Amino acid sequence: MTKKEALQLFERKNVRTVWDDEEEKWYFSIVDVVAVLTDSADSTAYWRKLKQRLKEEGNETVTNCHGLKMKAIDGKMRMTDVADTEQLLRLIQSIPSKKAEPFKEWMAKVAATRLDQMQDPELSINQAIADYRRLGYSEEWINQRVKSIEVRKELTDEWRRTGVQEGFEYASLTDIITKEWSGFTTKQYKQFKGLKKENLRDNMTNLEIALNILAEASAAELSKQRDPRGFQQQTKTAKDGGSVAKAARNQLESKLGRSIISPSKASDFTLPEKKEEVGYIEE
Repeated sequence: MTKKEALQLFERKNVRTVWDDEEEKWYFSIVDVVAVLTDSADSTAYWRKLKQRLKEEGNETVTNCHGLKMKAIDGKMRMTDVADTEQLLRLIQSIPSKKAEPFKEWMAKVAATRLDQMQDPELSINQAIADYRRLGYSEEWINQRVKSIEVRKELTDEWRRTGVQEGFEYASLTDIITKEWSGFTTKQYKQFKGLKKENLRDNMTNLEIALNILAEASAAELSKQRDPRGFQQQTKTAKDGGSVAKAARNQLESKLGRSIISPSKASDFTLPEKKEEVGYIEE
C-alpha cells in the first residue's frame, strides 16, 4: 500500500491524514477528529472510553478500524487508530457535537479535492504552493521547490520507462545521485541537518535545492539519451547526473570560499510562528 501523510486543517486545528494510492481513499486520525469535535483536554482518553463502549455494544465500525503510524507531536512516528471516510461518518454519530455537520462537509471537501487533483495535477501543485506559504516559506524557496517536484517526476517517469522498480531501487538511485553531488546519502544528509522523519527536500536551502534539481534533471536527460535498461545500467547514469551538479557545486564554492552544504533546516529559515508545523508536506 502506497501511503502519503498530510496535515489538514479544520478550524485551525490539525487533523493528520494518510492518502492510500491503491484504495484511493483518505484515512483520518481518530484522536485528532475527537479533539476537533469535543474540545476534550485528553482526546486519547475520550477515544479510549468511546471505543470501549462501542465495542461492548458490538459496533462493527470500531472493530474494523485499524492503526497506522503517523507523526506525533514529539515528531516521532507512532501507531494511532485511523478510520476511512465511511467509518468516520459512522463514528461521528456517536460523538455529540455541534461541529459534526461542518466537519462532515469538510471531510467531503477534502475527499473531493484529492480526487480533483488526481485528474488535474496542476491542482496538486497549487495546493502544495498554498501549504508552503502557510508554513512560512519564502516565494523564492517555493518556486525552487515546485520546480524540484516537476524535475523529480520527470526523473521517476524515466526510471519507470527503463524498468526500474519503485521502492528500494528508486531509493538506491536517489542515494547515488545525492551522494555524488553532496557527499551524503539521503540518510546521512538528514542526520547532518538534524532531521528525523522530516522530508529532506523541504529542509534544503535554495542553493541545495538548485543543485539537487540540476543533478536529477541531468540524470533524466542522460537516461533519455543513453536509454539504459533496468536498475544496474541506471546506476551509472545516476552517478553521472550527480557529477554534473558536483562540478557546479565545486565551482561555486571556489568562488564563495565556503561550503554550500548547510546544516540549516526549515525551522531556521521559515517564519518563526510557523516553525512547529514544518515537516508535513509530501515530497
